[in-house]
Amino acid sequence: VVEFITCADKDFYLRLFETTASVDHLMQLSIKPIPANYHSEEEIFASIKMQYIQPELREGRTEVSLAQGNKIPELIEMKDLRGILHNHSTYSDGMNTLADMAIYCKELGYEYLGICDHSQSAFYAEGLKPDRVLAQHAEIEELNKKLFPFKIFKGIESDILNDGSLDYSEDILKTFDFIVASVHSNLKMNEEKATTRLIKAIENPYTTILGHPTGRLLLSRAGYPIDHKKVIDACAANGVIIELNAHPYRLDIDWRWIPYCLEKGVKISINPDAHEKSGYHDMYYGTCVARKGMLTKDMCFNSLSLNELERFFSNRKKG
Repeated sequence: VVEFITCADKDFYLRLFETTASVDHLMQLSIKPIPANYHSEEEIFASIKMQYIQPELREGRTEVSLAQGNKIPELIEMKDLRGILHNHSTYSDGMNTLADMAIYCKELGYEYLGICDHSQSAFYAEGLKPDRVLAQHAEIEELNKKLFPFKIFKGIESDILNDGSLDYSEDILKTFDFIVASVHSNLKMNEEKATTRLIKAIENPYTTILGHPTGRLLLSRAGYPIDHKKVIDACAANGVIIELNAHPYRLDIDWRWIPYCLEKGVKISINPDAHEKSGYHDMYYGTCVARKGMLTKDMCFNSLSLNELERFFSNRKKG
């Protein structure tokens, strides 16, 4: 259903505001029409002496009280993103070669690419056996020489197995620069078992990022039930980043949980989970949703520069 709303020119910004904010948000404000025209939404907030609230935040949650204290932070923007993590190539179920994915990422102006093909248990996605992991690493090293100063990081999307363990022996796990740990199987565990499974993976010292935490597919599959607070608390305790999967059918972690992540000091990585070059553009959707959760540049993992990210990975591997 498409709704068309018409109004007089002089009422445009007020009507725009009224029809794009939630009812709860509007109820918390006391904005009244005045004879003079509003020339922007910023003028509307200035008329009630309140910090401007970005459209993405107008949900009637905490944004009004924060704005009253001038405490709404500067939100993440696309220009703040320095690299793209969690991407696939033809080594597993991607549509483009590793070289193609890297070259296009560089052409888009990013400093680095994290390649995270599927791990060995993901037979349905041609997950990488140890010999193919090593072959991919060799190709990455050659490409890094050719594409310098752009860098490809050696990653993997490791399946979280039923018992919460990762999908390779330690000999293989330690060869990666970083690991995205994700659940792809047995999605019907109850909340207690599913939460325990995730927490065990989070506690694995090789886990860097928790991928699409609930496994939801919007409009087709509900996420598996987890205790979000316990999972986020575990990430905070173990220095694990949480992914905001930017694919428009995932957008997982749900934006409503981002404020709790930030409260606990857990950084968010906006990842496209790209299986082809065009998938990089899903970063836009992830950024929009991250803004709804009040994510800032400082708390976005892939707003780190290449040097900062190299240092982070190096320090984490040192333990």
